[in-house]
Amino acid sequence: MPGQLPPDPSLPAIEQLRAVVAALRAPDGCPWDREQTHATLRGGLLEEAYEVVAAIDASDDPNLSEELGDLLLQVVFHAQIAREEGRFDFDRVALGISEKLVRRHPHVFGAESAADSDAVLVRWEEIKRQEKGAAREASVLDGVSEGMPALQYAAKIQKRAARIGFDWQEALPVLAKVREELGEVEAALQEGPERLEEELGDLLFSVVNLTRKLKVDAEVALSAATRKFAGRFRAVEGLARERGVVLEGAGLEELDVLWDEVKRVEKSKAAEGREVG
Repeated sequence: MPGQLPPDPSLPAIEQLRAVVAALRAPDGCPWDREQTHATLRGGLLEEAYEVVAAIDASDDPNLSEELGDLLLQVVFHAQIAREEGRFDFDRVALGISEKLVRRHPHVFGAESAADSDAVLVRWEEIKRQEKGAAREASVLDGVSEGMPALQYAAKIQKRAARIGFDWQEALPVLAKVREELGEVEAALQEGPERLEEELGDLLFSVVNLTRKLKVDAEVALSAATRKFAGRFRAVEGLARERGVVLEGAGLEELDVLWDEVKRVEKSKAAEGREVG
């Protein structure tokens, strides 16, 4: 039997994508796509979001364009499933976010004014609480998803608390708090795993607070540090192969020598790059 025709190329791009997804989900469409549900697509949605972040970090525009398309596919796919179930559709999703943006930007679409981004965020939260009919007892932390990655969740909670003034004004007191929490970890080493886990959590929370005050994204910073470690470790593996060193049998002292050599080569190449630039 002949397959389905591709969408009309004269259609707007978003309409072509919606038509493709609808065809994939049709009774004579793709068996895999027809089996998917909101729940089965959860992992892919998160993965695609992280791929977008990775492309941004790499300043890779072609890849960023592709990954944004993959992420958009997830949105259209979920909307198509909901439309088939008679719950909502893509138009409702798009219109809903457009209306929300207009409501929450009265300094752009209304007569109000906003002095800076902090004022915008404060007004955003006020309007959000009004929209949801929040009671006087509602928390400013309401609406922060506990399903976020831990570093992002910590930063989001801290930002919410900061909006009502529960925050240090400068970074130096936060740095002192990090040192204090590190001391608590050292003390907990003698007290057992449960206390150690708690104190390590407090230390991590304080470090996230420090990155926030210094306007550094903790998630991005940790990802970059991890990639740097992975690159150096692979270089150590390469050196070991060249010299006939078996990593599994080498001691930490021998591995540290290789590690330090990799770092020296890195710094030398960086210095050469600066001179050329």
